[in-house]
Amino acid sequence: MIKDRVLALLWENTDRALSGAELARQLSVSRTAVWKAVEQLRGEGYPIQSAPRRGYRLSPDSDVLSEAGIRRYLRHQELAVRIFPVLSSTNTVLKDLAAQGAPEGTVLVAGEQTAGRGRLGRSFYSPAGTGLYMSLLLRPALSAPEAAGMTACAAVAVAGAIEELAGVPAGIKWVNDVLVAGKKVCGILTEASLDCENGLVNYAVVGIGINTRLPAADFPEPLRDIAGAVFEGKDLPELRCRLAAAVLDRFLDDYRQLGEKPFYEDYRRRSLVLGREILLLSPGRDPVPAKALDIDRDFALLAELEDGSLRRVNAGEVSIRAAK
Repeated sequence: MIKDRVLALLWENTDRALSGAELARQLSVSRTAVWKAVEQLRGEGYPIQSAPRRGYRLSPDSDVLSEAGIRRYLRHQELAVRIFPVLSSTNTVLKDLAAQGAPEGTVLVAGEQTAGRGRLGRSFYSPAGTGLYMSLLLRPALSAPEAAGMTACAAVAVAGAIEELAGVPAGIKWVNDVLVAGKKVCGILTEASLDCENGLVNYAVVGIGINTRLPAADFPEPLRDIAGAVFEGKDLPELRCRLAAAVLDRFLDDYRQLGEKPFYEDYRRRSLVLGREILLLSPGRDPVPAKALDIDRDFALLAELEDGSLRRVNAGEVSIRAAK
């Protein structure tokens, strides 16, 4: 599309203005077509400045989510990326598309979710403009136990992308939370449909929600002590597009070798629970005090209970206990 080509040129020249005539010449289109493309981009939220006899210039701190923006940084161009300003939940919508036969590699990205979901039926706070909310459809032809590493694979991809772009260390709290400076900046929700006859996965949807910046009014009161943002105090053009591409590329690189679990050592190295006193949490049950000893190659947590017995935990979640 002409607007995508105009946008690409504006991004390549954020240090100067490009006249309508120059854009028309480089793209071999009319100046009217350029003007229409600029108006379309402005309608999508791109802050494009214009001045008589000078031309158009894109603000270098623009952070608009767009397919063209993500593709600008994406190596895995085979992915089918679709952008929405608002969705109820990227996981919910993508599961519906999966049931209708959508192919592996379909990616939904939203700038806001009105009914974002976390694990164990919790809601996931997803305000407009300050987060990256996306879901990826996979059809791995694996059994449920074999596919269990997808959440860990996603967590490693997110942590690596955060370190690459934000320059801050990122750790993983078993099993699906990514933390920066002790605060949760990302949650991951993997949902799957199983074929009861052969026990294989029909499809899996990996949902990733990342807080890129602090909301203008801060997080709601229950979240303020536990939630953080990746890019606090940092400016990066198209940061959400860059982050989406970095996460998807890293995930796909390891997903292609999911059975070999090339990300296992990285996941274990980034663990924030190993060696710590924890509480094992399961719905409807009292918390169980324990010590996190290890994470096995199936990403189950090996814990020592207070009576000295060992427990292998592959469901539920944990809370880290404060040091005595």
